[in-house]
Amino acid sequence: MESISGNIFEEVLHTDETEVFTSLFKSDFIKIEKINGIRSYSEPGNWYDQQEDEWVVLLRGNAEIEFANKKIITLNAGDYIFIPAHKLHRIRQTSESPECLWLAIHGKLK
Repeated sequence: MESISGNIFEEVLHTDETEVFTSLFKSDFIKIEKINGIRSYSEPGNWYDQQEDEWVVLLRGNAEIEFANKKIITLNAGDYIFIPAHKLHRIRQTSESPECLWLAIHGKLK
């Protein structure tokens, strides 16, 4: 495998999307992506039910994640969270300025 490099803070052009997903690395076992978001949120009642574990760190901005049990986690720049596979969650809101920047790692992590 060849080396892969880039800059996590490289700006992304937003079109009509409130979130832009950029794949940074992918193998049979793990996927790493950056997510740029402006005022993004999940519609009420729409829950993520992911097949794999997810570990995310918020590098810029702030956000709220809501879980199906009504627990709300507030994240600020530097905060991270591990979300096990099939744990229902949704993005309640993210900041507009500064734009949110996430680093997400998906896979069988535990």
